[in-house]
Amino acid sequence: MPRLYFALPGPLEQRTGGTLYDRRVIEALREDGWWVEVLEWPSTFPFPNEDDRLTVAASLAAVPDNALVVIDGLALGTLPGLARRERERLRLAALVHHPLALETGLSPMMSATFAAEEQDALTSVRAVIVTSETTAAILEAAFGVPGGLITVAQPGVDKPPEADRFVYGAERPPGPVRIFSMGSISPRKAHHILVEALARIEDLDWTCAIAGSLEREPEVAEALISQIAMLGLGERVKLIGEVDEVQAAKFYRQADIFALASVYEGYGMVFAEAQAHGLAIVATTGGAIPEAIYPGAGLLVPPNDAEAFADALRELVGDTVRRDRMRLVSQEEGLKLPGWNHTASLIAKALDEL
Repeated sequence: MPRLYFALPGPLEQRTGGTLYDRRVIEALREDGWWVEVLEWPSTFPFPNEDDRLTVAASLAAVPDNALVVIDGLALGTLPGLARRERERLRLAALVHHPLALETGLSPMMSATFAAEEQDALTSVRAVIVTSETTAAILEAAFGVPGGLITVAQPGVDKPPEADRFVYGAERPPGPVRIFSMGSISPRKAHHILVEALARIEDLDWTCAIAGSLEREPEVAEALISQIAMLGLGERVKLIGEVDEVQAAKFYRQADIFALASVYEGYGMVFAEAQAHGLAIVATTGGAIPEAIYPGAGLLVPPNDAEAFADALRELVGDTVRRDRMRLVSQEEGLKLPGWNHTASLIAKALDEL
């Protein structure tokens, strides 16, 4: 039985895109016969204090010699010294969702520090797993990671049951066009751009539900709540907080459009999920988003451009025929996307070679 230690910051059950990826990969590996022990490190990463670093060092020290260890990049990128100390004793691999330096809202100094530390840390691993071709290209060109060490394992997609799928030409339930957005309430997800865009199409008939934790970055959430109130959108834009997979599937099923104005994504699992549920998509060109959305399934605009985002929303909210044609393309392509077993098989192959 192949044995693997999988380290990540915070509990495996937390509801973030990165942790969902980790959890589903671990589940699929176990189904395929792997023995996987999860090392849940402090959730403060990528901003650990000295006690957190000591905790992580002790955790790795307890792992037996020559063990295979995958470390989520949210933690690994800030631990170059520890990675250097353990790289001869352990077979280390990195899982990089996206480079830490590309997180939105960092000071130039912090961004440069993250870039230098992550580049250093990646020199100590024997394999690097990424979730998109975009991230692979960045690591190879800007971080000097040899292409031969990199494996692209795009996230899998859970297909909705046939009864819950979009049916082209079916009569739509009466009421406003329903827009759904899901992503952590954080600067990178740019929900404030979405809200500003919605204010620009206030003359149209729509509602919007935004899913995402209001507790993880409370200052950002409070600013978003204030913005919604100031723009007089409180009756039309609802912040529904964090949702689980079952609840998310319900919102996908009920929506007409999926909209997320992220500044940058290392892949964007929500876009793949939205396509599998047959939603027309409005998004940006930030990072790997164009890689995640099939041409014809959505409208993409530059990041941080509320006016362009509003124009794209107006096109789809105001044109039922175009929206439904886009939904049909979205669903047809979304249902072709591979599942999590395929993702795990790519990772297993890379790890087997170590």
